[in-house]
This record gives sequence, structure tokens and C-alpha cells, in this order.
Amino acid sequence: MAAYPLHDDVFKALGDPSRRLLLDSLNERNGQTLRELCSRLDMARQSVSKHLAVLEAANLVTTVRRGREKLHYLNAAPINDIAERWITRYERDRVHALADLKRALEDTAVDRPSFVYTTYIRSTPERLWKALTEPAFTDAYWGITFDTDWGAGSPMTWHQRGVTIADAEQRVVESDPYRRLSYTWHTFTPALADALDFSDETRERLAVEPRSTVTFDIEPLGDDQVKLTVVHDGLEPGGLTGSLISDGWPRVLANLKTFLETGETLPDRAAATRLASLGVTRS
Repeated sequence: MAAYPLHDDVFKALGDPSRRLLLDSLNERNGQTLRELCSRLDMARQSVSKHLAVLEAANLVTTVRRGREKLHYLNAAPINDIAERWITRYERDRVHALADLKRALEDTAVDRPSFVYTTYIRSTPERLWKALTEPAFTDAYWGITFDTDWGAGSPMTWHQRGVTIADAEQRVVESDPYRRLSYTWHTFTPALADALDFSDETRERLAVEPRSTVTFDIEPLGDDQVKLTVVHDGLEPGGLTGSLISDGWPRVLANLKTFLETGETLPDRAAATRLASLGVTRS
């Protein structure tokens, strides 16, 4: 029952028309500074700041610093949490509008060169770090394991769907235990494409897209809660990799949260259904 007040914060935040205008602006162009948001809306800087504070408190907006700039992003985590915990369980038609909002928030990342997602987990930094790095954890909630010593600059070999994915460019970028972890994304090898049943068109599109990087920032909140922010950078704007990860990350992180808090994972919808919804062609 403790999660229900957090859901109340989400609905209250969405209930204000000015805050919905801010979300609409971020939906049109994600990753804006406070100055940019003020210039696009007929609001005073102080009013925008107050509304953003409410949206951040409800976890509907998350921020990332780039040098001196503070960029604001839509965050699908609370909508995804509501959908996974309520809609999946009860499958009520009357909440389809909420599911549509969830998809709209998640799809925003497809048109941007980076994907940002923030979630709060009842856990410790040490246990979350294990969940991000140790095979027994990653296999349980993600179906992926890694061969690496997790040192900065170390190579990484991925294991997914019975396929071993090795490439010299798959490396740990940064490793600060219990605080920050960053690594380059895997190659879409022919063997992985075969396992995913990708068409020739899909393989060709993925082959020309740049290698991206994912970063996990861990922030302790008291003794039994952590804030996890995931930033996936270096994505081709409008590219297929962006579509795939913007659909995949909310699911993976919801599974991670549920696994750490309950020891269980969420029921999965068929991979074929998810890929079809993204326009990924299969052979």
C-alpha cells in the first residue's frame, strides 16, 4: 500500500493544465533547459520552476546535467509502474487512456539522441550494483549476462538468447562501484539477428547506426532506497536502435525494480508483439 501515495502525486501533477503544457513541450522536444521551456511557453521563469519542481517530485520529469546546463526530460517510470502493477494485473478497458499516455512518454525518446529514465527502488547501492553486474541477477530480470571484470576500459562479452556477442568495441567506459557504471552497447551480430529473427532490412538499418553508450547513476536515499537514473547516449536521431531501447529499457527497469523489491519478475508480453509495434521487420 505504500506505493499508492506516490501514484497520487502523479495524478495530482498531471491534473494541472500548466504542468500538462510543460509535459507537452517536452513531448515535442525532449531535453530542454529552463530557459528554453520558458521561451516556448507564456509563463514566468519562477512559475515554470515551481511547476517543474512538482513534476520532478512526482518523477514525471527527470534532469541530466551537461556541463553548466540542466536538461529536462520526460520520465516514463511512474506511468510504466502504474501500467505494470495495475493494468497488467486487472486489464481494465477503462484505463486504456493511461496506457496510451505511457506509450507517448516512452516514444518521445525515439526522436532524441539520448534516452533518460529515472526510477526509485527499495534497495541499497551495494545490492543494486550487484543486480547490474552479476550474472545471477541480470539473467533473472533481463535474460542477459556479461563476461567482464567491470574495470574501466575492460572488454565486455554479452550473452543473450543463447548467443555470445563479442566485439572489441564493447567496453566498460566508467566504473565507480555503488555510484556510477557506464558501458558501450552491444553489436547486432548476425547470430543475434538470427536469434531475433530480424529481416535483412532491419539488419542493414542497425549496421549503419553508431555505437551507443548506457550509463547508470546510483544515488542513495536514506538507508533503504536508491534513485537510479539511466542515460542511453549516442543514439541515431530517429534510428532503429533508439526505438528498440526506448521500448526495452522501461520493461527491463520495471523488472529490475520488482525483482529487487519482491524477488519476482513481471509477466512478459511476447517479443514478437513488441517488435511489431516498433515497426521492426522479421524474416
